[in-house]
Amino acid sequence: MTGRRDALLVLLRISFRNLAASKVRTSIIGAIVLGGAFLVVLGLSLLDSIDKGMRTSIQGSLGGQLQVYDARSEDALELYGGLRGESLLEPIEDFAKVKQVLSAVPNVETVVPMGIDQAMVATGNVFDVALERLRADVRRVEGGDRSPEALRGYEARKAHVRRMVGLLRDELGQARSIADLEGRDAEDRRREWADLTRAADDAFWAGFDRDRYGNLEFLENRIAKLSMDGGFTFIRYVGTDVDAFFRAFQLAQVAEGEMIPRGRRGILVGKQYAEEWLKLRNARRLDQIKEARDRRGRRIADDEELQRWVRENRAGLKDILLQLDPIQAEEATARLRRALGPAAAAEALPALLARLFDADDATFDARYRIFYDQLAPLLRLYVINVGDTITIKAPAKSGYFNSVNVKVYGFIQFRQIEKSGIAGMMSVMDLQSFRDLYGYMTRERAAEIDAIKRSVGATDLAREDAEAALFGGGGALEGESRAARIDEGRLLADRRADRPAEDLSTRTYSQEEIDRGVALNAALILRDPSRLRETMRDVQAASDRAGLHLKVIDWQQASGLVGQFVTLLRVILYSAVVIFFAIALVIINNAMVMATLQRVKEIGTLRAIGAQRRFVLAMMLVEIASVGLAFGLAGAGLGGLGVWAVRAAGGIPATSDLLNFLFSGPALMPTLGGGSVAVSIVVVVVVSVLSGFYPALLAMRVTPVEAMATED
Repeated sequence: MTGRRDALLVLLRISFRNLAASKVRTSIIGAIVLGGAFLVVLGLSLLDSIDKGMRTSIQGSLGGQLQVYDARSEDALELYGGLRGESLLEPIEDFAKVKQVLSAVPNVETVVPMGIDQAMVATGNVFDVALERLRADVRRVEGGDRSPEALRGYEARKAHVRRMVGLLRDELGQARSIADLEGRDAEDRRREWADLTRAADDAFWAGFDRDRYGNLEFLENRIAKLSMDGGFTFIRYVGTDVDAFFRAFQLAQVAEGEMIPRGRRGILVGKQYAEEWLKLRNARRLDQIKEARDRRGRRIADDEELQRWVRENRAGLKDILLQLDPIQAEEATARLRRALGPAAAAEALPALLARLFDADDATFDARYRIFYDQLAPLLRLYVINVGDTITIKAPAKSGYFNSVNVKVYGFIQFRQIEKSGIAGMMSVMDLQSFRDLYGYMTRERAAEIDAIKRSVGATDLAREDAEAALFGGGGALEGESRAARIDEGRLLADRRADRPAEDLSTRTYSQEEIDRGVALNAALILRDPSRLRETMRDVQAASDRAGLHLKVIDWQQASGLVGQFVTLLRVILYSAVVIFFAIALVIINNAMVMATLQRVKEIGTLRAIGAQRRFVLAMMLVEIASVGLAFGLAGAGLGGLGVWAVRAAGGIPATSDLLNFLFSGPALMPTLGGGSVAVSIVVVVVVSVLSGFYPALLAMRVTPVEAMATED
């Protein structure tokens, strides 16, 4: 035992002496090993941090830990959309049963129903908004309020609408001068022009007060539709049990407004969607300039895109001017004159707005604050605001369009990833409205169909009895036609009587009613996420036993292309590491072969004094393993220092929506894991030993005779 220990000490002493004597060779091999360890530690730390960030973003916004959907679906579930748009999924007809079965699986905490799709939203136009305000003033005046404040507001709104009619007439007049007035729609165009001419005439406004409501209806029905600044926009949303959704997804929060009351119908519009698609264009361009300057370091002076946005804001004042009635315009003028200084003291509102938007790098931040502090409170910044009731249209399963009216209770965003359009574009709608929108049978729709059937005397028939009911019997083949007056009033009254008296927008649904019905997929939140694979098997088994025909996938599969991004990065990193160490292996191997050839006499002498071949082999492997271990530890330390330096510098900034989502925040803050260090040490030592194994075999075969025959 003592002899082996002494031999080991001699082996180590000789190995370390050789390393110290060959500083150049040791330094070259050590530098390669150090670089490899640094690459592995830093790369794995970054990848692990990205993986953690993406997991947080997906599981905390829409994915949960698991997702289930009908296994008979044409497409695979992709929560954030795929190359072909939304996934075509077979509906889960009875979500209540699915919830009951899956909730019984031991590790499943919550089952959240979902249905993701796109729809169209009617956004209206500034004319509609102005007329809505005027109608409110008309109600106030007609209700007997003759206070100076009420009359002043009424006259200001009326003057505002009159000015808008004049601007609309001028705008359409230019289009009319080049339009074809002899085509199929010529008569409609002439009638529209006549209506617009009447609305712009002084006589119309002089007699406006004689029939306020009648004239308002004329403006709303015949004039507002001619404005070309309104229309539809697409909205992406998830229909869900809203309360369960907020309990399950911790990143979800109401950014503005309030939660949809429990069991009520409504929608929370995606905050990022509202910023990009529903916001006043001047304000949106200001936000884009600020974001480019603050987050990406761009400057107006040398950036053509920022300069273009400044020019568009300076020239595009129409949207703002159309919004302001005379009272608001007067207030805006006074505020801007004070804020912009003495040089603007005598300027009119259009010139003040042009001066406000004519910003450079030195003045932009101040002008940005002036806009939001002074002007924005007087404007309607979004075409959809909290408290509005909006109409959403979408094609039903039958192919026809359905529509629902839902109240906007607020704007929703997901903490940490507020700037990411991947999740930030998503709006949240109640499940009952989702079912109505896409034609899935709900209790109310079934009741309405029954009421219609009763009103017309329809009865249910079996398929085999249909022909006899239609063509059988002894009725005459010919009948006498008679003219009759249709009492539309009575028919409409009867139809109204058949409708449910309850307003669906104010109805509160029970949990049983919310669960009973259709969903397209469901998110599963687990009590212990570390048991994900085990729970997947349990959920699939429970589904199969109950005959639910469900497919169970994890959060990464459910996220589609987004979830594969980290896998792609990992493949790229591993490929780079393999290439690096393959080259390193060749270089180290050649260096060790050359060193072995130079040490033939030394090795032969050791053999001559009694050293065995295995001693020589062990000596060479100990040398290279010692270099790998020492410089591997140094490289791992440098990798850890690199991670610390990245964190100290504020992390890696998320310069795009995708990176904001992957990092789960505005910057990636990498963390050093023990696993990364251990992997790097093992990899570099193994590569070092493999690189030195062939030279060690050569050294082991050297004989004393060969050593003595070798010349210096």
